[in-house]
Amino acid sequence: MSWFVLVLSGVLEAVWATALGRSEGFTKPVPSVVFFAALAASMAGLAWAMRELPVGTAYAVWVGIGAVLTVVVAMTTGEESVSALKILFLTMIVGGVVGLKLVH
Repeated sequence: MSWFVLVLSGVLEAVWATALGRSEGFTKPVPSVVFFAALAASMAGLAWAMRELPVGTAYAVWVGIGAVLTVVVAMTTGEESVSALKILFLTMIVGGVVGLKLVH
């Protein structure tokens, strides 16, 4: 269950990171509210998962999932360019996250 909550919290990290960018310095109310709600839920899930998972592993997985999904969203919406090297490096991050799960 801890791994499921951790992955969900990583997804929520991508939500709050994307919402933060779209809030334009908290001047847009809807993205700002989404940011704060997703941030709170993401942190709560991370804290809950850390009750059973080592802090280093949990944090690395949480950040990795959030970072990869945030970049993928930005690429999908055209806010960030797509390149073979970026995809390679994102794949390496995903490989690291999977590796941490396997060695746990």
